[in-house]
Amino acid sequence: MARVFNFSAGPAVLPEPVLRQAAAEMLDWHGSGMSVMEMSHRGKEFIAIHAEAEADLRELLAIPAHYKVLFLQGGAAAQFAVVPMNLLRGKTGADYVNTGQWSKKAIGEAKKYCKVNVAASSEADNFSCAPLQDRWKLDPDAAYVHYTSNETIGGVEFQWIPRTGDVPLVADMSSHILSRPLDVSSYGLIYAGAQKNIGPAGLTIVIVREDLLGQALPTTPEVFNYKVQAAADSMINTPPTYAVYIAGLVFKWLKSLGGMQKMEQINIAKSALVYDYIDQTEFYHSPVAAADRSRMNIPFTLRNDRLDEEFLKQAKSHALTQLKGHRSVGGMRASIYNAMPMEGVRALVDFMRDFERKHG
Repeated sequence: MARVFNFSAGPAVLPEPVLRQAAAEMLDWHGSGMSVMEMSHRGKEFIAIHAEAEADLRELLAIPAHYKVLFLQGGAAAQFAVVPMNLLRGKTGADYVNTGQWSKKAIGEAKKYCKVNVAASSEADNFSCAPLQDRWKLDPDAAYVHYTSNETIGGVEFQWIPRTGDVPLVADMSSHILSRPLDVSSYGLIYAGAQKNIGPAGLTIVIVREDLLGQALPTTPEVFNYKVQAAADSMINTPPTYAVYIAGLVFKWLKSLGGMQKMEQINIAKSALVYDYIDQTEFYHSPVAAADRSRMNIPFTLRNDRLDEEFLKQAKSHALTQLKGHRSVGGMRASIYNAMPMEGVRALVDFMRDFERKHG
């Protein structure tokens, strides 16, 4: 059966070379006589896989030596609670920026642990933009400032890094990490669920500055304590071993393409192809402010929403799948993560153009 172009927001498309290598190594990883799924996480084979994956991620993102890289479980949603557990450090409040559904979930969870100051919000604009920083009302005594740098559902992406002075900046980068170069040193902590640009669901990456470790709330479970996990190389219990292995293959695939600078060029070209077409027609509409449009998640609507189901039906017949928008916003959404080839984006735009010709 031929593979489709999968525009799912996550779990999402993986690079085909990665899938082929994983298939070839399924029964016997490098002559070990075992699948990676069967290996002990304490064995030399998996420890080597883990170490190489971390080294490649550090190289791709130029992660400074004084940052720890953790391979954890629980998804980004777990980090909504784990961040305040670890980063309050004796303080009682934190700043949050509200730009959509995932920001709101992070705010709701943080309120269980501290006083949340919503320093900025785009809710009045229907979450269609990233609020300019000169409108933020930051608390200088906040433990940290949290924002979602790419809202998967609403398709809003920060094209700039907020400046928060001495207050650590925390970012949920789940849906655009590894899509562009990243100045890690601007952040106190970065976290990301793997199932969009890194690998299969089940793995969460945390990149945390060392000076922020060691002051977790006394009630923090050990598996959620960054300092404990860092000291144990993320292995105080069994980590998501196979997900780490696939992530490592994805990191090598990214390096083979030329790293983050090359990946950014590709992503700019892919997203421009879709947005340029949407902007030249009245049949489709992008709800996001042009300056804040995501390169990864592109929501759009049809002028006549009665055509939505027919659009999805015909798209599927053209091997274009998972284009239905999130249930909270409706419409369509094309997620074009790193692994979505340009061929798939061209096929989508060609279909959109043909559908408009028939129904416009």
